[in-house]
Amino acid sequence: MKYKFLLFTFLLTTSICIAQKVSISGNVLDSSLNEPLPGVNILVKNYQLGTSTDIDGNFSISNVPIGSILVFSYLGYQNLEYKITKGEVITIRLVQDLSALDEVVVLGYTSQKKRDVTGAVAVISNETIEALKPVKVEQALQGTVSGVTVTQQSGSPGAALDIRIRGISTNGANGPYVIIDGYQGDLSILNPDDVETITVLKDAQAAIYGTLGANGVIVVTTKMGRKNSKTKVSYTAYTGFQETTKKLNLLNATEYALLLNESYANGGQTLPYPNVSSLGEGTNWQNEVFNRTPITSHEVSFSGGSEKIAYTFSASDLYQEGIIGQKKSDFKRNTARLGLNADLSDKINFNTNIIYTYIDRDGLNDSGLGSVLFNAINTPSTLSVYDTTGNFSLVPSSSGFGIEIINPLAQIENTYNDYKLKKINGTVKLDYDFIKDFKLTARMGFNTSNSDGKSFAKEIDYGGKVFDVTRSSVSQNKINDNNYTFDLFVNYDSYFGEHHKVKATIGTTVYKEYGSGLFATGYDVPNNSWENADISLALGTSLNGGRDVGSYAYDERRLSFFGFFEYAFKGKYLLTGAIRRDLSTKFGPENRVAIFPSLTTGWVISDEAFFKKTNFLDFVKLRASYGILGNDQIRNNGYVGSLSGQGNYVFNGSLVSGTAIGVLPNPKLQWEEAKKFDVGLDLKLLDEKVTITSDYFIDTRDNLLIGNIPVSGISGVYAPGSSAPTINAGAVRNNGLEFAINYEDKIAKDLTFKVGYNITTIKNEVLEVNNSTGYLEGGSFGVGQLAPVRMEVGQPIGYFYGYQTDGIFQNQAEIDAHPSQSALGAATAPGDIRYKDINNDGVINAKDRTYIGDPIANVTMGFNFSINYKNFDFASYSYASLGNDMIRNYERTLSDVNRMDYTLERWTGEGTSNTVPRVTTAATNNTVLSDYYVEDASFLRIQNVQLGYNLPNTLLEKIGLSKLRIYTSVNNVYTFTKYRGFDPAASNGAPIGGGIDYGFYPSARTFILGVNASL
Repeated sequence: MKYKFLLFTFLLTTSICIAQKVSISGNVLDSSLNEPLPGVNILVKNYQLGTSTDIDGNFSISNVPIGSILVFSYLGYQNLEYKITKGEVITIRLVQDLSALDEVVVLGYTSQKKRDVTGAVAVISNETIEALKPVKVEQALQGTVSGVTVTQQSGSPGAALDIRIRGISTNGANGPYVIIDGYQGDLSILNPDDVETITVLKDAQAAIYGTLGANGVIVVTTKMGRKNSKTKVSYTAYTGFQETTKKLNLLNATEYALLLNESYANGGQTLPYPNVSSLGEGTNWQNEVFNRTPITSHEVSFSGGSEKIAYTFSASDLYQEGIIGQKKSDFKRNTARLGLNADLSDKINFNTNIIYTYIDRDGLNDSGLGSVLFNAINTPSTLSVYDTTGNFSLVPSSSGFGIEIINPLAQIENTYNDYKLKKINGTVKLDYDFIKDFKLTARMGFNTSNSDGKSFAKEIDYGGKVFDVTRSSVSQNKINDNNYTFDLFVNYDSYFGEHHKVKATIGTTVYKEYGSGLFATGYDVPNNSWENADISLALGTSLNGGRDVGSYAYDERRLSFFGFFEYAFKGKYLLTGAIRRDLSTKFGPENRVAIFPSLTTGWVISDEAFFKKTNFLDFVKLRASYGILGNDQIRNNGYVGSLSGQGNYVFNGSLVSGTAIGVLPNPKLQWEEAKKFDVGLDLKLLDEKVTITSDYFIDTRDNLLIGNIPVSGISGVYAPGSSAPTINAGAVRNNGLEFAINYEDKIAKDLTFKVGYNITTIKNEVLEVNNSTGYLEGGSFGVGQLAPVRMEVGQPIGYFYGYQTDGIFQNQAEIDAHPSQSALGAATAPGDIRYKDINNDGVINAKDRTYIGDPIANVTMGFNFSINYKNFDFASYSYASLGNDMIRNYERTLSDVNRMDYTLERWTGEGTSNTVPRVTTAATNNTVLSDYYVEDASFLRIQNVQLGYNLPNTLLEKIGLSKLRIYTSVNNVYTFTKYRGFDPAASNGAPIGGGIDYGFYPSARTFILGVNASL
């Protein structure tokens, strides 16, 4: 009986165990994209049992014991464990492992694990770009990367943006070198939705690019489909409206008339407005020229792949009207992109990425003397838009208004400009794993573009103004630009023994750029109309009896050889070296070749035995780098003379136009050198939830390539088509600190957040200017005044040079006790500005000009915050600039123009004001450049705020979508600043003169509603 009982128990236990094995099936999805993941490994923990997902992310596994655990693992995602309680169909959503995704940093010719990077490198992900929703890719860099500033030359749609990495280092080109999928590219033509990552190389890490990397390097990787994945169709669209972010505080009609009466009375003239009671508010010219305008964007993409092929295709359309001029300043951009990655064999891989861009842009005169905004600011509010006949009112041509201020609405109406660009660019690459650990890469990158520009000057009479057109004309141009790059290099990547890792690259690059341009102007356009504005119809000749035509052609080349070496011992002692030999045809035969070396090192302190890991500090890496890079971004053929000038000669008693020497040559031109030093520290804290990166840098630029150096006029440099030569004549140094901290955490089951902050300090100093004066001048202020900006030893590049003020003269006794100011051009009276006698010689004159400010910020900062709760997401991006000054130069200094309302606080008698001078029609010295016109342009800008909602999966399944996100966003939300002008962040981009505000077209505030959908 005992044995029967034991047998029964054994059989029962066995049957129960057998019954507890079940079948499990389901699918695995990306948690954020809700897309299937093919090839996910699925193992039963502690059992020799497993499977993987198919191309649709589906899986099935049998004989899984109840109570066991399934482990789901996939490269770039966090592992997930699922406990089995019964046989069922399950859906698993894997979360991306951001630290793993960031492991590999693309550097152009090569790549490195982020842990092994020894230079100052920053990466912007597609997630950040998606949150910002920039119209242009460059805008995604502002405030998100320490040491990088982005300024807009104009708020006009399609206007250029300037990127500066670690300050302004040269008086020439300061923009970084841009690499797009391995070839030299242009950020401004890219569709932001096509970008996967942006990598910024800020120090000697860029030395492998030699002459191209002096201003830093930006490496862009575009999106590509994944192998073994089904076709994904995505559609992204948004629509919205734009409006100006600011209007200046100008005088209304009544205020203007009262002030003008006072000005005329002080000048001893008859009052122009004896009765002001009926004037009221008058015309608000800013309201007349600013508009609320639409912006729309559509983008569709297809991506996927088989076992050996991955592909992507996208097309986009963007349309944006200008907030000034509407369709007269609109911008349209169409792009199409094709990417293909194919394994031709086990050893050969083919990759190509082709982008087509079409741009159509109309433009207005949007900055400076004669611009639409300049006229809107200075036209008096007592003038109506239209006269009694229904035509545009004319601004009087009296001395009080000058000859350059016209009705801004008439100006818009009569402006006709059009620009079209067609560009195709891309890369074709072959990788060949010809021997173990060796890979040969051949890559061809290319850019080819054709642009057509046309402007029509309509015959028009503005009432005796400088902008009157007595004879209609049309000017057209056709420009063809091309370049190609051929790279051939070998990568070696291997381990020696247990602790030695070696990676090396050696290769060559051939670069050629060439192109041509044609220009022509025709007169007497039929019917004086835009419709007939074509060179083939405008048959009139210029005053000299011929057709105005011109052309140019260029052909420049570079030949480079480079090597890159990376060594790691035990993964904690890191060494990277690079060397590049460049040859550029922009220099003479004796100076064409230069060699640029660099060395970067790293020490992972946290891997040392003496380092005691705690719950607080997880990772510590110390970095240092030094390298020499070059710059050849100057005009073509600067070392050789050319007959590109114009000269007049007398033949047979008649004056004949002919050819003369052009820009003076300099056969001794040499490479500009950038010597970059950096030491940095990388930290990870609190279970890697907090990351900190800090750097101290010194960037010294020697042998500056300075164009248009002043030389004697006897050399002919002032003749048409000629100018002074380019020489190596200066040095500039930038040094500063960068600090960035990011914190990411999950504080509840459905609540995660990220917060980031970065700060950069920069000190800029000119070390050397080797010319006859010891300084260079630039910029302009007012009309007929001395140059307001200088580059001079001991000062920041582009500092403001003028008079320092010391309040307002309150009475004649103060004037008598002060050094005479009559040398400035006018007599001084109570209520005028008092200037300081800097050199203490008892006279106020041009020798008393001195430093009165500079446009370079002492500190820049960025602050970013995002939070996700269930299906909702919110993000905010801000940035700030502190310590930068701006010259206020958008006010015309004529007696009858409109003024800003700060003039209401003017001096009207002793003790009434010590900051704003009197108003008068008489001549004064109050309009010379002084710190009265220099303002603190520091600001804090809320760049973007976005709120989104992802539809739940239960609803998506019903409508057949894998993702549907609806969001609303505001760009350029608000700017906190004391600066009176339209935009404290604007600049014309000039290193010497970029801090002068000529009336910048303000950046628009944009409200959009968008959708992201995927099948």
